[in-house]
Amino acid sequence: MLMSFTDRPASLSYGPNGFRVLSPGHYVTCAVTGEKIALEALRYWSVERQEPYASADIATRHLLDQA
Repeated sequence: MLMSFTDRPASLSYGPNGFRVLSPGHYVTCAVTGEKIALEALRYWSVERQEPYASADIATRHLLDQA
């Protein structure tokens, strides 16, 4: 039987130039909004905090709020 990962979150390791899949899945959850982000659409994350963001605006606001 083939397993589908479309309903499972992926576990990723975030690096400065990309991310590595630690556990397969179809999406990650935005650290700020809780929105599901398809891996194909994931463009913004924090290497230091190891967390994904749904948009550049959300990432910027979150990182500025934490400073």
